[in-house]
Amino acid sequence: MYATQDLRDEHEGIKVALTVLERLAKEIEANRPVSLDDLGQIVDFLKMFADRCHHGKEEDLLFPALEAAGVPRENGPIGAMLADHTQGREYIRAMNDALTGIPVDRKAFAVAAHGYTQLLTNHIEKENNVLFVMAERQLSPEEHATLAEGFERIERERIGPGVHERYHAMLKRLEDEYLTPPEGS
Repeated sequence: MYATQDLRDEHEGIKVALTVLERLAKEIEANRPVSLDDLGQIVDFLKMFADRCHHGKEEDLLFPALEAAGVPRENGPIGAMLADHTQGREYIRAMNDALTGIPVDRKAFAVAAHGYTQLLTNHIEKENNVLFVMAERQLSPEEHATLAEGFERIERERIGPGVHERYHAMLKRLEDEYLTPPEGS
């Protein structure tokens, strides 16, 4: 099995969070009430899981392995992914700042949420269809096994035991609340 499958699986959870985030941003723009707690939980997930853990696996392990295999960083796919990660952190910071301001800046949150959602949706497509395919072709089975072990270590160290499961439960709750149509509709 390819280590990149772990990253693809994580992308599925991140995409759920992005869909919920986009929905909540539209609710904000329509001047409808939204749960600040739910917004905060999504931002926490994006900071801790999507960026610190998932992007950490890529930046600390996958990208260096690809570079060692001859994939260029500068003017190449790795550099483009790193630029996306940097831009994504700026959007996360803007969403967090909007939520922690007094009063909460709903409009600034919505703007940053739309930007982040668009950026990460495109980013995930590039990784799944270009970068991960390169990794699957260029890295040996032994290198994939080493990456998979490293991915598990990063997850333990950066988010801790049980947190991944709590995030999945939170995503399921948000998906049910915001994306599942009510019965009979």
